[in-house]
Amino acid sequence: MRTLTRAEEQIMQAVWKVKQGFLKDILDQMPEPKPHTNTVATILKILIEKEFVSYEVFSRAHRYYPLITKEDYSKGSLNNLVGNYFSGSYKDAVSFLVKEKEMSVKDLELLLKQLKK
Repeated sequence: MRTLTRAEEQIMQAVWKVKQGFLKDILDQMPEPKPHTNTVATILKILIEKEFVSYEVFSRAHRYYPLITKEDYSKGSLNNLVGNYFSGSYKDAVSFLVKEKEMSVKDLELLLKQLKK
């Protein structure tokens, strides 16, 4: 899976929220300070080229929609992170989070409960 830049991810977050929408709808989902309309339009073109987004034409307007789910992108990003920084070991990744106090023992116990289900 191709990776996205921070700006592309920010636009994808808005597209995922909207599910399908016009440029204005996507811009409305963006946090303040909102990027310029031309910037969002340019990034949407890049996302179309990367096959993350597609569109339908309505007269002169385009209605955009995601081609990949947020869950699928998250899974791919997590796999890349663990592969690149923890030699593919999820155990090492979780150990790192616990060591850095990003994950508590309580969180770990909840994770274990979920895994046992």
